[in-house]
Amino acid sequence: MKHIAFLLAGCALSATAMAQTDGPIGVRSSSDYNSSNGGDSRNTGFGVKGGFTAAHFRGDDKKNYSNEGVYNTFHAGVYAQYGFSDKFSIQPELLYSRQGFAGNNGVPNAQGQTVNGAYNTRLDYIQVPVLLVYNFLDNVSVHVGPQVSLLTKVVENGKERKIANEGNTYPYAYNSLDYGLAAGLEARVGPARVGGRYVAGFNEIIKDQTSAVKNSITNIKNGMFQVYVGIGIAN
Repeated sequence: MKHIAFLLAGCALSATAMAQTDGPIGVRSSSDYNSSNGGDSRNTGFGVKGGFTAAHFRGDDKKNYSNEGVYNTFHAGVYAQYGFSDKFSIQPELLYSRQGFAGNNGVPNAQGQTVNGAYNTRLDYIQVPVLLVYNFLDNVSVHVGPQVSLLTKVVENGKERKIANEGNTYPYAYNSLDYGLAAGLEARVGPARVGGRYVAGFNEIIKDQTSAVKNSITNIKNGMFQVYVGIGIAN
């Protein structure tokens, strides 16, 4: 995880450096806000974004996994932004996010046999974060807010499986809904933006375990770092 932390730190330093420049001639400032026009500023508009995701898992039952690995993947989607002062705006997003976790565990398979060795789980989500944006510098902002995610696909060790525990085929099922908190930094140059954030899921990934599961894996939760670039279409 250290290389991810260094990457995010680099984003923050770059953001600060860019904030010291005036930006391209003719590009509106984040503080160009006209309250009489209902949010007429560079902080009002919409665009597209996407980037790299380093996913992992958290929680009390994380101890039942060994050799935990980061699941490197991606996310992409659209955002809208509405400025309601010269410093503050609200930004909802609609994202497709592929995430998951990797490691070794002792979870039984459908036949009740203990699965040892590499274990790789891919979780595909549709995410809706709603972020409060504060421009503490003209070109640099902090983002924080809640996020709700809908699980659309599960792939375990390369094989797709149903999210629900239908027919008791598996000794556990997956929660189709996750919710959590996102926080990060973003820098802008003209219509382009680059940022990084961390998202902590609060709901348990796995549910409805049967007695066949010897090692409890209920209390594991999503966590991920996201680094992204975006282009504003209308701002």
